[in-house]
Amino acid sequence: MIRSAAVRKRLRELPLHIMLLPGVILTIIFSYIPIGGIVIAFQKFVPSKGVFDSKWIGFDNFRYVFDLPNFSSVIWNTVFIAVLKIIAGLIVPIIVALLLNEVVSKGFKRTIQTVIYFPYFLSWVILGGILIDILSPSSGIINDVVKLIGFEPVFFLGNEHWFPFTLVISDTWKEFGYSTIIYLAALTAIDQHLYEAAIVDGANRWKQTLYVTLPGMLPIVTLMTVLSLGNVLNAGFDQVFNLYSPMVYSSGDIIDTFVYRLGLLQAQYGVATAVGLFKSVIAFGLIVLSNFLANRFAGYRIF
Repeated sequence: MIRSAAVRKRLRELPLHIMLLPGVILTIIFSYIPIGGIVIAFQKFVPSKGVFDSKWIGFDNFRYVFDLPNFSSVIWNTVFIAVLKIIAGLIVPIIVALLLNEVVSKGFKRTIQTVIYFPYFLSWVILGGILIDILSPSSGIINDVVKLIGFEPVFFLGNEHWFPFTLVISDTWKEFGYSTIIYLAALTAIDQHLYEAAIVDGANRWKQTLYVTLPGMLPIVTLMTVLSLGNVLNAGFDQVFNLYSPMVYSSGDIIDTFVYRLGLLQAQYGVATAVGLFKSVIAFGLIVLSNFLANRFAGYRIF
């Protein structure tokens, strides 16, 4: 009897497993089969000879990369930009969600939500062109305002000091609207009786936010924070590639753009694969750590 019930359950679930097949097949083809290319990191790879006939050189590619004078700055740029993006990507959506939660007019609230969501759906190819135009030191609207208030124009995309912060601010502007959805959902899950109790105790709107809203959002904030650790080495290739130039390599060159130049522009395939493998190993460790911390502090686990 128990066995027949288990069989019936599996038959009911069979359509769901069949629905998963296309995604599983695509994942195998595009994510697992290419893993075999990792061997290039340990070869002096020559495309004409292929993987099987190229010379094996062990860890020489890794030694070459680690000895490059600018590799340490590439690692620093990646971590610095990614960490700033993570921090801004947590703080700004939380503040916006709290502000939207106080808006009474549903029409106005929906309008604001639509406006702030819109940039998320634009690619960095489009936004890159827009930013290059509005940040231009000669004709950009931002520098027109800077000159209007009496300051010298700033070359945001050509100044090595300003470039990382320009990346962080523009990325936050693009992404925060979508992230706000998560925190608005967390706000709706807070028990309304807690607000009623706070009002009875004489709490104003600020104290309600401080002692009811923020503690109610804390679990999801903790979860999003620890899960973001896995992105510490992902500073955003699409954005940086569309905005950077040789003038800002010292502060804006990240691992992904470094790999792009080594592999596709300089044809150093083995070296580029070695850098990519190094990044993947570190990222894997960070993801494992983030999942452990998510389970430890937020009670969230994937398996």
